[in-house]
Amino acid sequence: MDKIGQTILNFRDARKWKPYHNEKDLAISISLEANELLENFQWKTSEEAVSQSEQNIKEEMADILIYLVQLADKMDIDLEEEVLKKMKKNELKYPVQKG
Repeated sequence: MDKIGQTILNFRDARKWKPYHNEKDLAISISLEANELLENFQWKTSEEAVSQSEQNIKEEMADILIYLVQLADKMDIDLEEEVLKKMKKNELKYPVQKG
């Protein structure tokens, strides 16, 4: 596990939260945090949202990653491996257009 992932898991474990983190609740938390991220953009242009809420956007992105790392740990999934596999699949689905 990378440094970020280990830091997240160490934080969780020091507080003894792991028993309370099940797959369903972690997935719900990812969705809730993603919606909090979206809220920064509601009724604004992208430029307005970033200029007005950049710090909050960063924090919501971090929250999403924190829950995702914990879900991957709970399910014994190597996120890096899965991302690389998905990127290969995407390369086949969306080839570079030549010309």
